[in-house]
This record gives sequence, structure tokens and C-alpha cells, in this order.
Amino acid sequence: MIELAPSILAADFAHLADQVRSAAAGGGTLVHVDVMDGHFVPNITLGPPLVKSLRKATELPLDCHLMIENPDQFIPEFAEAGANWMSVHQEACPHLNRTLHLIKDHGCLAGVVINPATPVETLTEVLDLADYILVMSVNPGFGGQKFIPRAVHKIRRLADLRAQRGLGYRIEVDGGIDLSTVATVVRAGAEILVAGNAVFGKGDPKVNAQEMLKTAVEATLQKV
Repeated sequence: MIELAPSILAADFAHLADQVRSAAAGGGTLVHVDVMDGHFVPNITLGPPLVKSLRKATELPLDCHLMIENPDQFIPEFAEAGANWMSVHQEACPHLNRTLHLIKDHGCLAGVVINPATPVETLTEVLDLADYILVMSVNPGFGGQKFIPRAVHKIRRLADLRAQRGLGYRIEVDGGIDLSTVATVVRAGAEILVAGNAVFGKGDPKVNAQEMLKTAVEATLQKV
């Protein structure tokens, strides 16, 4: 099943609730929340207070992508604020197994993120524990970056490993996802599509989301 996770990083924060509702009307089924601390990535964005406010504005699951150092310190607070999914970076977690268990202990789905320079093989010991794997197809920190084609190989590798090992994790992709790249990542095996500028950048988020999902679903019919 293909799902669209509109990334609010690209939304108009003065009208955030309306924009989220519009994207949901267009078929968005998750709300992707980019959390950046200015240390792990060179930007500062959203914290638990915004998640708490957003929780009141939508019933959709909140997919919180923690681009932060020491995520264990903040996982309980994000869970309390209303996060449903939480993903942490392999590169930021020296005790990744423990961190994933902590997310699950707080009632959330647990995901692992890998940066463009991080091999899929660094995840082999936690693939059975993760609910989803998020492949970054740009270097994290800012929206609007150009898609890195090498991500396609990683998505395909994760799909192959899942089949070989009989696992159930889902594959999410984030970075440069738009009408020109979505079919490629879906054919490789991506199932959850994070899109910011392509949904909120210009025009009607509802229409943009509908077009993105239509292109993605058509691509599933073209898988080799």
C-alpha cells in the first residue's frame, strides 16, 4: 500500500492546520514532522509544543523524524505530545537497539533513518525490530534539495532483505520526492512517500497530493 506523508516543513505555518487538512483531503495519510536540533543537522525546526498543537488539528498519525542528538532524552516528551511514529538516525544512536525499544515502550511505531552516505548494511541487526526504515534521498537539514539517485539502490536493497528474511518493516523515502522522482522510488520498493515542497510549495495541497498519489499508484503497476 502506497502512503503519502506530507512534510509540514514546507507548509505555511500561519495556516498549518488548514494546509494539513487540505493535504489529507488529497489523500495524505500521515503527517511528517521534521525535528531538527541545530547540532545533528544544520537547522532548527519543530519541538514537542508544535506536535501537541498539531495533534489537536488532525486525527492522522504524526510521523516524527528526529534529526537530533541524544534522541532518547526527548522520545518520552514527543510521545506525550501526540507522536504516533518516531524515527531516529542510525548515525545518532550508539545504542540503536535500546532506542528502538524505548520508542515502542512509549506506544509508538519505531523507525530507523539512514543518511545518503550510510550503507543499508549498518541496519542488519535491527531490521527485525524496526517498524519502518526511512531512506534519506537528500542530506538532511533543509527542504527543497535535489534527489540523490543512489537512494534507489538502497530502497531496492531494503526490499530484497525484507523478502529474504521474511520481515515486515515498511520502506519510507524522504528528500526530493516530486512528480519527476516518485515513480522511480515506488518501482524500487518505497511505500511511504514524504513530500514537502511538492505538496505545499505552490498551488493547492489537495490537488498536489492527489497528483502525487496518482503517479505513485500508476508506478506500482509498472514494477518489474
